[in-house]
Amino acid sequence: MNTILDHYRNHVLDSQQKIGRLRKAVNRNALWRLATIVGGGTALFMAVQSEQVWVVMGIFFALIVLFMGLVWRQSKLEARRVALEDFQAVNENELATLRGEPNRYPNGEAFVDSRHPYSGDLDIYGHNSLFEQLNRGATPQANRMLADWLAEPADAVAIAERQQTVRELAADVDWRLRFQAALWFNLRQKEDVKAQFERFLRNGEQRFGNRYLRTYVKAVPWMMACWVVLAIFFPVFSSVALFFAMAHLLAAIGNGHKVNRVAGQVYRAGRVLHAFARSFAHIERREWKTAGGRMVRKALHGARGGSISVALTELSQLIDRLDYRLNMLVGAVLNMVALWDFRQVFAIMDWRNRHGDDVLKAFDVVAEVEVLVGLAALASNHPQWQFPTVVPQPVRVLEAERLAHPLIPADKAVSNDYRMENHRIALITGSNMAGKSTFLRTVGINAVLAFAGAPICGNYMRLSVFRLVAYMRIADNLNESTSTFKAELNRIQLVLRQVKDRPDTFFLIDEMLRGTNSKDKYLGSKAIIKKLIADDGVGMLATHDLQLAQLAGVYPGVLANYHFDIQVEGGEMHFDYKLKPGECTIFNASLLLKGIGIDVDPEGQ
Repeated sequence: MNTILDHYRNHVLDSQQKIGRLRKAVNRNALWRLATIVGGGTALFMAVQSEQVWVVMGIFFALIVLFMGLVWRQSKLEARRVALEDFQAVNENELATLRGEPNRYPNGEAFVDSRHPYSGDLDIYGHNSLFEQLNRGATPQANRMLADWLAEPADAVAIAERQQTVRELAADVDWRLRFQAALWFNLRQKEDVKAQFERFLRNGEQRFGNRYLRTYVKAVPWMMACWVVLAIFFPVFSSVALFFAMAHLLAAIGNGHKVNRVAGQVYRAGRVLHAFARSFAHIERREWKTAGGRMVRKALHGARGGSISVALTELSQLIDRLDYRLNMLVGAVLNMVALWDFRQVFAIMDWRNRHGDDVLKAFDVVAEVEVLVGLAALASNHPQWQFPTVVPQPVRVLEAERLAHPLIPADKAVSNDYRMENHRIALITGSNMAGKSTFLRTVGINAVLAFAGAPICGNYMRLSVFRLVAYMRIADNLNESTSTFKAELNRIQLVLRQVKDRPDTFFLIDEMLRGTNSKDKYLGSKAIIKKLIADDGVGMLATHDLQLAQLAGVYPGVLANYHFDIQVEGGEMHFDYKLKPGECTIFNASLLLKGIGIDVDPEGQ
């Protein structure tokens, strides 16, 4: 931990020093620009007084070149400063998350769904959630992809591939941080860049001309060259050349509004792609060692060949050529001899047809790398965590050593061992606040990490690819006129249906039927357990009802008892939060009530 903390701190200090030097350089450059304006203006005034035209023209052009050079340098310095500030912010965010402070990336609150089989019970989305701990995605696509990865398990092969790539990225901390910094800008903008680019591709206003006009535009330079050459030898053709030149210019002016619409769209698309160019380049230039990484890089090569970065360079050149029209004199000449505006619009539309779909797919590739980078950040920040072994169904296995809850600070979390052998249902009894619910959540949330391809908070874990379903946080819903007991029935129905329909289900049930009386609670819970057993269910149940522990004798090899207990010393309770075999024999409700001034008669009188 200290090593990675020092790594982030060193990056922050180094960035601060470089930013300080860049700010001084920016200020000096601004002073040089001011001096150029003042000094150049004075020199130009003196040159005019000398009435020497060549001196005036020389000073004028020198000033233009010098000022443009200073403006170009200013933009480069500003770009470097912004890049360093983003890199510093990424490192500061890593330090903040390790201190337990909120992650500056989205926390996944938008994906909260009370109907999901387990996300609400296991703190998968929202404030202080697993999503918040993992997320390093600056794009909406990355956020949705991470939400999907946490909502449903991948297959064993995909999990193994993700683990390999995550290990590779976790070992290359600097690359990961630079990649995050390249996309940090989108956290400020909070824009769906892919959607913007998709609008550019699909916008019907970008239809321009027809195949006949395209053919004519291709022929125009040759045709005009022909007229000019003929005019040299036969002056009569000069009027023909002039006629066509004026006709071309008038056509360009007459269709200027259409060209402007296309130009406006392509400028916005160009800015979007330019902003993402660094992230594309990071992926393309990396020498990936794993098969998954090489597949990611390969995905950034379009179906027609060539990389996305090459396609972006081509679009940038087209935008520059279209910008020639902004100079009225140059634009007029180019349109007269080559219908320049039409030619560039057609070239941009051809680029869109050739590369548009590939670029759209590239955004999804970047999103996948963002998600993998988030998992790698978890591995880098917690080097003591281990990658689990995930085995495919129909094998049903769950083994763990020193498994702890990833959202509980390490100095407060208590780890436990568990091995699912000689049983497939663990019935966990125990006193209040002893740790039953936390243990169920620990198992569940670490399984979600494992199925996403991330390391787990423990020394060892081997498990099958299960589909989790949880019955833990049950509450009434006034908007839907649902009582607590009705909500419990709805949830248990979901659990039973999934266990029956999906043999790969693993259930986590915490204190069934809390919304009814104790007798019905016991009888109902017993019936539910029998139903789970009859449907070949696999999972864990936590309960205060010690009578249910007797079912282990009725179903040997199927159901096993475990418990969490307390130790009472000098009238004080001590919790060790450790899972132990067998049923619980010590309960603490009377001791807790006594702590608030209520004495409980042990005889119940």
